[in-house]
Amino acid sequence: MSRFFIFLGILYLIGTFYGFQAFRTLVRNPYIQVFYILIFLAVLANVYFQFSNFDRSQGMSPSMGISVGLFLAFMALGFCSGIFMLIEDVIRGFSWVISKTGTGSGNDTVVSFPSRRKFVSQIALGIAAIPFTSLLYGMYKGKYDFQVMKYTLEFDDLPEAFDGYRITQISDIHSGSFDNHKMVEYAVDLINKQESDVLLFTGDIVNSVARELYPWKETFSRLKAKDGVFSVLGNHDYGDYAEWPTEEDKAANLDELKELQKEMGFDLLLNESRYLERGNDRIALVGVENWGAGGFKKAGDLNKAVSGISGEDFKVLMSHDPTHWEFEVLPHDYHFHLTLSGHTHGMQFGVEIPGWIKWSPAKYRYKQWAGIYEQLGQYINVNRGLGYIGYPGRVGIWPEITVIELKRKNTLA
Repeated sequence: MSRFFIFLGILYLIGTFYGFQAFRTLVRNPYIQVFYILIFLAVLANVYFQFSNFDRSQGMSPSMGISVGLFLAFMALGFCSGIFMLIEDVIRGFSWVISKTGTGSGNDTVVSFPSRRKFVSQIALGIAAIPFTSLLYGMYKGKYDFQVMKYTLEFDDLPEAFDGYRITQISDIHSGSFDNHKMVEYAVDLINKQESDVLLFTGDIVNSVARELYPWKETFSRLKAKDGVFSVLGNHDYGDYAEWPTEEDKAANLDELKELQKEMGFDLLLNESRYLERGNDRIALVGVENWGAGGFKKAGDLNKAVSGISGEDFKVLMSHDPTHWEFEVLPHDYHFHLTLSGHTHGMQFGVEIPGWIKWSPAKYRYKQWAGIYEQLGQYINVNRGLGYIGYPGRVGIWPEITVIELKRKNTLA
């Protein structure tokens, strides 16, 4: 990890140097130029200080997140503008070589190196300002710009009494990152306002340690739904990203997190199932522990989770990591009508314009990264997450509350 930060630091300094060339071309005042450099170096020094003094047993604090966010914003400003200046330097170099070799055999002609062109610097800084201001906006406003995403899914075999049944899904709270009680209270009110039949939380309630949940316990205890609030664990909930004196301490942290969810009114499903009933009809709600492809924790046991239900039941599965759907859920003997996941956050950065474009770097890591997908008559919804981690903001991929209405397909139509 330290090598990675060194690599980022080197990129940051390179971007700072070339970005400064663009700034210097436009702003000739030497005092302002020095101020520009000092800001960049101060941001780099701050993030270095934060990570040098990072206590992994405490988890990532909001102040550390702000440092990371500023680092990324200024890195984008310097690096994006620096790309243009580097390209111009290459062109200037070729121009100088061509001019020098074309002066003839005399030695009395001096060919000066071409000067920077002001309009290139203007374009460079203008384009670089887009990600810079976007990242700052994402930290100030975007991280709490909660969106309600509504979907209607039809099924041939949905029990009649559940026609019109509404599910609200939230995911990836990451309570240790939050820094604004008023906005989190607003999110809880917005979730409750949906008045769905059931509320399902699909994991990552903390970043690393259970104590992150203390300031928010009362707030999230207000989450309500007619048939209850159910939850599963995400990869961050196990404490794997913190340092522990002993394995016993780590296990105690997980037990504490489970107890906190119970006290909040969450029914935590640990590779188990529940039945949701309407009159004589019922659907099975299945919850597995985290199972993720690659290096992520694989505590999920799908066979154990469905051991108490029938293969003919209509099934809603809660599984934090969407890769579980591809690798274990779709090939399973049981038909899982709807799987609810999170985990990806949509990378907290991207562009989404309904009906036109849906893009994020997350798509290069996950086949299913945001929204509804269907294969083999089975659906998955990948929630974009309610909270954030690492970069303390969101740009284009906003925090999400999902409402899914189940409908019985009219087979007579």
